[in-house]
Amino acid sequence: MTTRTRRTKAFSAPPFTWAEVEARSVAMGELEWLRAMRQQAWATYESLPMPTTNDEPWRRTDYRHIRWESAGQLTDGSGASVEAIPAENRAPLIGDVQGGLIAWVDGTLVHYEVDPSLTAQGVVFQDLRQAALEHPELVQKHLFTHAVLPDEGKFAALNAAAWTYGLFVYVPKNVHVELPLHSIFYNTQLGASVGHVLIVLDRGASATVLQEFLSPDGDDHASYIGATELLVGQAANLKYVGLQNWGHHTFEFSHQRGRVERDGQLDWVVGTMGGKLTKAFLEIYLDGPGAWSRMSGMYFADGTQMIDHDTLQVHNAPNTTSDLLFKGALTQEARSVWQGMIRVVKDAQNSDGFQANRNLMVRPTARADSIPGLEIEADDVRCTHAATVGQLDEEPVFYLESRGIPRQEAERLIVNGYFWDVLERIPFQDVQNRLLADVDYKFLVGWQPD
Repeated sequence: MTTRTRRTKAFSAPPFTWAEVEARSVAMGELEWLRAMRQQAWATYESLPMPTTNDEPWRRTDYRHIRWESAGQLTDGSGASVEAIPAENRAPLIGDVQGGLIAWVDGTLVHYEVDPSLTAQGVVFQDLRQAALEHPELVQKHLFTHAVLPDEGKFAALNAAAWTYGLFVYVPKNVHVELPLHSIFYNTQLGASVGHVLIVLDRGASATVLQEFLSPDGDDHASYIGATELLVGQAANLKYVGLQNWGHHTFEFSHQRGRVERDGQLDWVVGTMGGKLTKAFLEIYLDGPGAWSRMSGMYFADGTQMIDHDTLQVHNAPNTTSDLLFKGALTQEARSVWQGMIRVVKDAQNSDGFQANRNLMVRPTARADSIPGLEIEADDVRCTHAATVGQLDEEPVFYLESRGIPRQEAERLIVNGYFWDVLERIPFQDVQNRLLADVDYKFLVGWQPD
């Protein structure tokens, strides 16, 4: 008797090499401390296994279909100018004027401007590589030391070892940046884009930062391996907006974490509209008494998109507050996963934590998994969570159709209304409008099969 065993495709790693990473570091003239940090992170990367569906955070997200031969080669820059970025993305989004605009195309810095008055106050808003040369004491103190750590996972270690471009923002003590700072990562090439965002607000400082992650659709797989570190000092206030609209060929693997000290505030907006597959770890640590955070997430998946958000709210100190709401809509064959956890340590008494995830299936062929969780060690807290997954109600659709509105337009109106309670948490009207425009675009254009 002959038996056959089906060969299962492995969870393979991208074909990066240390020689390639080191050569880029040397060519850029990086300082010795940064090259040593990369080498240590590479050793960590090699020691860690690739995540698989046997690992709980990845159990519902299978990325074995990624074609690393297309998505795993480090991008070298295409020679494109800032004009490659659509004009509507380069224009101010939060208000009519911005304090600075910085943009990369395929990992190459193509545009940089900043209000001179900010520089005069000691504000640093520049390319992370350049900042490591010009402000080594600031970058070395904060890069991969307090927020995202290389040993947290294979992709975190890879970013620490191989990042090729990134944003650095530093706002000194008691400096208030009134105009928003705008950063764009735009990719036109296939291959692997490895970017980093590091934002540091010193004691009593305040700023608003808009970060966009964008690419047009491509004809084969691409990847973005990213990390975002948001460090909010004592009594500082950061408003951070991260809008992702990759092309439908891009796989994103990212670790994003904010840390908030005593009486600090972090208001974080997450918009996820693009990508073929997105696996994003989004975490906030409240490290000092009186620290406050809010995270408002919105996503709309169509076609065969897969969006997986893994959120964590950690209360490390008493009298801290975290408030999280993620809302998603899915259509066609799209799928989403949200896994959320509120963790309160023993000494974090009088903490207040809330998390909710709500999902609307525009088509019954879509699927959403929503898994909230609580880990409470303190005995004087208020922590609640909620999760819902529901189908589109046909009654309002019928009502609108009976008044001459086509079904697709009726569905669009209902979905827009469904998102309203998360949109009204976003403190910027123009960001609300951009997210709604992204939703409208998907209804207008429709899904193009792979």
